[in-house]
Amino acid sequence: MKEYLERASYTWSEDSIRFINTPSQKARSKFFYVQEVGYFKTKPPYFTERQNLNSYLIVYTISGRGVLKYNGRKYPIYPGQAFYIHCIPWHYYACMEGEEWEILWLHFNGNTARGYYEEFIQNGFRQVRLRDSFFIESTMRRILSLTVKKDIHSELICSNLIVNLLTELMIQSSSDKLSLAAMPDSIKAVLKDLENHFLEPFSLDETAGRTGLSKYHLSREFRKYVGTTMNEYVITMRLNYAKELLRYSNEPVGEIAFACGMNHVSHFINLFKEREGTTPLQYRKEWGSEGQTM
Repeated sequence: MKEYLERASYTWSEDSIRFINTPSQKARSKFFYVQEVGYFKTKPPYFTERQNLNSYLIVYTISGRGVLKYNGRKYPIYPGQAFYIHCIPWHYYACMEGEEWEILWLHFNGNTARGYYEEFIQNGFRQVRLRDSFFIESTMRRILSLTVKKDIHSELICSNLIVNLLTELMIQSSSDKLSLAAMPDSIKAVLKDLENHFLEPFSLDETAGRTGLSKYHLSREFRKYVGTTMNEYVITMRLNYAKELLRYSNEPVGEIAFACGMNHVSHFINLFKEREGTTPLQYRKEWGSEGQTM
């Protein structure tokens, strides 16, 4: 086990709050849960330096300025911005010299916390500017209040609030870089092309040829704007079509596999089970029109 490191200068106002929480076993095993949460109004020389803490941290700046050092880079932090980090790597954050720094912060964890963070940083780490400052501030203050004044429902509500918080951070982070309106016409054309040809054998070269782009540029741009590869996009459309046929037709599984552009039935069955967690026949029994009620 790697050695835990923490150094800090606790220079904050009397009305600052720091609450250390002990979650229930149920919360640890099933929910997102609060480890520590608080509100600080700091001034120099306030700082925290830390490493090898099994936690995720969100810090939202209400007023003043701070600085974050993380993953070998230095980030200035301004009002209305939040940073979201994993606390295992070395990190350092501090009040900007000559200023007060007012922040809300949350240490949390959970069984799916790592997956959320990996999704957040898939295009690189960055601090997030929140367009709806009321949402994040009110959500973090509510988490603080619920954790301090715990009742039978507090942990479940806090878990839901943490999910909402993470969802907003991921949406804002991605929309800072991209928006649907900013999607190039060339990628829109590729999406339309794939929708028209997804039942045919997929060829990156042929798709690129129909759009007049190099396949390397096309692959990068498609993943950038759509969030997945073209091959994965085609597989998803084929499986969606297969599920329609399984539910609303009596075609055998082998016929459906061929109808969906898959020439090997065993590959279709294995792929379907991998993605859906069940076989095509089991899916048909559960979701087929004969067994459905409305």
